[in-house]
Formats: sequence, structure tokens, C-alpha cells
Amino acid sequence: MERRTTDRLLRARAQAIGGGVREESAAAVLDRVFAVQAQDLPAAELGLRVRAHGLTAPAVRRATDTERTAVRGWFMRGTLHLVPAADVRWLLALFGPVHLALAARRLRELELDDAVCARSERIITEAIAAEGPLTRAQLTDRLTTIGVPPKGQAAFHLIRRAALAGLICHGPQRGGDATFVLLDDWLPAAGPPSFTGAAAERELARRYRLAHGPSDAEDFAHWSGLRTTAARRAWAALPDTPADPRGEPAGPDVRLLPAYDDYLVAYRTRDLSVPAEHARRVWPGGGQIRPTVLVDGLAVGTWSGGRRGTPVTVDLFPATATATGEVAEGIARESAEVERFSDESHKRST
Repeated sequence: MERRTTDRLLRARAQAIGGGVREESAAAVLDRVFAVQAQDLPAAELGLRVRAHGLTAPAVRRATDTERTAVRGWFMRGTLHLVPAADVRWLLALFGPVHLALAARRLRELELDDAVCARSERIITEAIAAEGPLTRAQLTDRLTTIGVPPKGQAAFHLIRRAALAGLICHGPQRGGDATFVLLDDWLPAAGPPSFTGAAAERELARRYRLAHGPSDAEDFAHWSGLRTTAARRAWAALPDTPADPRGEPAGPDVRLLPAYDDYLVAYRTRDLSVPAEHARRVWPGGGQIRPTVLVDGLAVGTWSGGRRGTPVTVDLFPATATATGEVAEGIARESAEVERFSDESHKRST
């Protein structure tokens, strides 16, 4: 096979979105790919679905809300991700101080000084300790008692600050809304973080390489948000990873990738997964990353719908607009699975 095609298939297999690779549970997906981008939680849940066999929305919700094997938080690049619960504390130790420092300027712009921040921590943690999981709206209401405006971004930044400091984390869903819980109650500490400092950077690089190879130090720096010098140092300390020995797939592996998926944002360039002439169809601007139709890891179109009973609509790129046979069958199967999963999710949140 051509080198680019080989590399794309290896990446798709590493991400469990090609070559027939699928995992058996939400926890197994995260063990394999380490993190699923989750600023849009329904998209993140679909990101777990697309990498697993017959995964149901209730099974995903059990993983996050009951089994607590998956936790949502601000980690790489300060962006919300779903990660394995066992990795939360060392990730917070690595990224929390970085993003707290970066957030300091925004807090000053919002006229939230150190005294207000300290008082907000007490308000947030005491309210959760007394009342249990609370939504952002409920925490905002509590913060107004110390003069925090009910509108705007001030309350959000104070809640995020408490999470980055390791005081709270995302907890169970309530009526479709995320709640926050005390980190030490939700994930009791068994000791200090598993990795710290340079060892944490190396572990992050190792996990990235396993889940995103073939890749390089610049890809890792782009994905992680670490300083380039630190990313290169961590990358250089890793042993070589053997290539996947499998050959060409038996047939086309079609997947409906959700919006903002890690497969499309985890590398410094996108041309291996999305043809350059169609890049604007996937990245139209304004921070959007559209849901994408993949065949063996290559984007061949975009899709929409699938939520609240709406059917999936596929818009194929011109070169594949008349897809037939196995690709068309794969699109039909994936569309039905997305609709089934999203219907389960909607029923659970109402």
C-alpha cells in the first residue's frame, strides 16, 4: 500500500475507527484511546459509540455516572475530555497548575481577585458537601451570594478554577445537565498521583503514541498543549513503537464520526484524514468541526441529524457521491446505530 494509506489505516486502527477494530465497552475504549474530546458531551458519547461493538447510551451513562470509570474534565489544552478515572489525578497534577496560571488574566478581567476566588472555593465545596451533586446553574446561584454576577462568564470561570485545583469534578447527569461533585468523594484518593513532573509528561506521550500513531513530537505537542520543548523531550525518551503487523482490511470499514472528534483534532495537520479540497466542508469556520463519514479512516463526507428522533442525513463529497455496495451498506448500518444510540440517550435524559 502507499505510505499515506498505510499510515492512515494504522491511525484508524489505533483509534478503533478502522480496520474492523472495535472495543467491547466504554471503559475499554478509553483504555485504548486514553481521551475523547468532550466539550460537547453528546458528541463525546457518540465518540465512544463509534469505537465499540453495539455500545448503548445507558452503558455509557453507567460508566460516567455509576461505575465512575470515565470522568469528564479540563485536561489537554484546557479542553474538556473524557478520560479513564484512574488517570484523573496525575492529569490534574500535570495540567491544573498550567491552566490555572493561564486563567489568571481572565479572572482579573472579570474583576475576580484572590479574595473572591478563595471565597468561591468555600461556597462551591460547602454547597456540594451539604447538598450533593449540583449543576452549573445551581452553583452560579450560590455564588451570587458573594456578589458574583448571575449572568456572563464569571461563575463559569470560578467553577472551572475549582475543578482545575482538584476540588471538584464532573459527576452524574441530571435531566440532561452536567453536575459537579467533590473530587475526593467521587474518586477517593488511594495515594499521590501515579506520575508527576517529567514522568507524567513521558506517560502522556506514551499514551498518545499508542492511541494516535503514526505521529511525531509536533503532533503530540499540538494535542497535549505542553510546551514544545517539554513535548519533544518526553517524546524522545520513549522507545520505538512496533508497527501494526496487519495488512490491508478485508473490506471498507465505514464509521460515522461525531463532531469535534479527537481523530480530526489530535494532529498538527489534517491532510492524512481529510482530502485538502474538502477540508472546509469539515472545518467551515467559527470553531466548528462537523460530524464526518469515514471509510478506512478517510473522510468521504459529512453527516447531520440523529438527535431527538431526527434521521441521519449524509452529504458525501463529490468523488464519493454515488457510493454503492459495501460503503452504502456501511453508511446505512452506522446511521441506524447513531439513531438508535441517540434515541436511547434522549429517552434517558427526559
